[in-house]
Amino acid sequence: MFSPEAMANFMTALEMMGKGMLGIFIVLSIIAIIVFIFARVTSRKKKDGDVS
Repeated sequence: MFSPEAMANFMTALEMMGKGMLGIFIVLSIIAIIVFIFARVTSRKKKDGDVS
């Protein structure tokens, strides 16, 4: 159905797409971890008399 050259190009494109998606997943995971750490570090414990 497809020529060997077209299949080779398709497989190369899939490999590049997979690497890009993995990179996006890694960056989003790092950002989520940083946000989680900042939320834990900067969270204030409410005391009995605190209104806010």
